[in-house]
Amino acid sequence: MNSTANGTGHAAEEDSSRSAAVGKVPTPPKFSSKEQERAFLKFRLAQAFRIFGLCKLGYDEGVAGHITVRDCIRTDCFWVNPFGKHFSLIQPDDLILVDHHANVQAAESGPNTLLNKAAFMIHSAIHAARRDVHCAAHSHSVYGRAFSTLGKHLDMITQDSCAFYEDHGVYDQYGGVVLDEEEGAHIVKAMGDKKAVILQNHGILVATNSIEATVHFFIAMEKSCQVQLLADAAAAGTGRKTVVIPPKDAKMTHGVVGTMFGGWFSGLPHFQLLEAQEGVKFDFKQGLVV
Repeated sequence: MNSTANGTGHAAEEDSSRSAAVGKVPTPPKFSSKEQERAFLKFRLAQAFRIFGLCKLGYDEGVAGHITVRDCIRTDCFWVNPFGKHFSLIQPDDLILVDHHANVQAAESGPNTLLNKAAFMIHSAIHAARRDVHCAAHSHSVYGRAFSTLGKHLDMITQDSCAFYEDHGVYDQYGGVVLDEEEGAHIVKAMGDKKAVILQNHGILVATNSIEATVHFFIAMEKSCQVQLLADAAAAGTGRKTVVIPPKDAKMTHGVVGTMFGGWFSGLPHFQLLEAQEGVKFDFKQGLVV
């Protein structure tokens, strides 16, 4: 895990994130070889899809949605889901390896090499422009889509929304299904050096330096969209306004809940639950799935 990802992983902030625990906190795994690291990344990415699909989060919408991770051996390539396969069914051997010219590396990819063009246009642009980004996720989640129609940033109205304080952008136009490089470039520009972007009339996208952090912050952003929609509706119905957290406090809170380490650590329980349900995990001593 790259501790300087997305402009939010500064040492001081990462220290603040670790200070939330009393005792020795876990650290990201270390690998004996790049081949072992690749095996784990593929295993973890497939888990991320199943979390999105199996846990009834509502992130699947037909064939829409994609998560990618940069390959650790061929860093000019990334792994992505095959177009048309349900999130909950994806296993490591199903994943596709593709380069930044949309060339599927058939010898290293799963049997279904059908590539989602929109996934390629968005994620290729992100991985090319942001070397700090290792994993990016976008799906047509319900509350992210609903909130995106407002074309605005999240308000800092809860502790959890502060994870995105000055750390998410808004792409305030809709150019249709992303089928060309120009639209992908527009999304990258709107995101800047931040870890997330709200795509107007489309949904949300999160990009961080680990699969775990991306999964956590995607779920957190989706829930923050849900909470704000509920809070705004309640405020309108009672003639009140939501109370916004002051910038100083929001920034301090971001330093605890919004860092890359904080995202990685907060993402672990999702994978722990999936492993307990499926009875499958990665054995680091053997370097394979057991």
